[in-house]
Amino acid sequence: MTYTTATRTTAAGAAQPHNERTAATWSLGGRAYDRISFGVSDALAHAAQRLAPEPGEKVLDVATGTGWSARNVARAGAHVTAVDIAPDLLAAARELSAHLDPPITFEAADAEALPFADASFDAVISTFGVMFAGGHEQAARELARVCRPDGRLALVVWAPEGAVKEFLGIIGNYVPAPPPGPSPMSWGDEAHARALLGDAFELTFEPGVNNHYLPGVEAAWNWYAAGFGPMKGLIEALPPDQLAAFKQQIDAYHASYRVPAGLHVRREYQLILGRRR
Repeated sequence: MTYTTATRTTAAGAAQPHNERTAATWSLGGRAYDRISFGVSDALAHAAQRLAPEPGEKVLDVATGTGWSARNVARAGAHVTAVDIAPDLLAAARELSAHLDPPITFEAADAEALPFADASFDAVISTFGVMFAGGHEQAARELARVCRPDGRLALVVWAPEGAVKEFLGIIGNYVPAPPPGPSPMSWGDEAHARALLGDAFELTFEPGVNNHYLPGVEAAWNWYAAGFGPMKGLIEALPPDQLAAFKQQIDAYHASYRVPAGLHVRREYQLILGRRR
């Protein structure tokens, strides 16, 4: 398997046609998506700490969202380039990251057609990001192509079974036509990840659990309704009867995580670490 610039498109920064719907959906969260990242921030910190960026290194953050992981890496003194296909998320990322030194460079780009030369980066990170690209094989090839020999990779992806699968399954039941292609959750399966990345990287896997604390069921609904693009889009599109049924199911899901202090949502994930061959 080879990883060359032949995988790139001439329209750098434009979403691939099969990812345009995904870009629009995630963009709905806008700046409020940063709170979604706050809810999974322990997992994002896990990835950045295992990546262990050094001052002066060139690091790429793929599908940066509002830039949370890019900021985690930049605080170590690395020179970070961060890309996403969702314009409203990128706008928020630039605003939220303006104080950092060295500054983060934000660019519009599709994970399946990264506008960078081969071996451009010392390390690549993606946290709950590249897993949502429509073309898994193409996205994996791009991660490998832009990472230099002996460079490092850190990906955080959701586990194929468990809390997130259940949550996204509720949302999926109300989506008229789910996006084509393999499930994003399959990135969390070790065999699938090895098939995608094992030729290019020596891989290590480290499971984790994200802990999210919320005051209650209504607070959880409002949290995701404001900033989680897939859910926000449904809320805007569903007729009243379906919206009521959808909210009832989401509320019941969150109610299962009640503890005396409120809610404690536990979500299983996989950290994939790689060393470029």
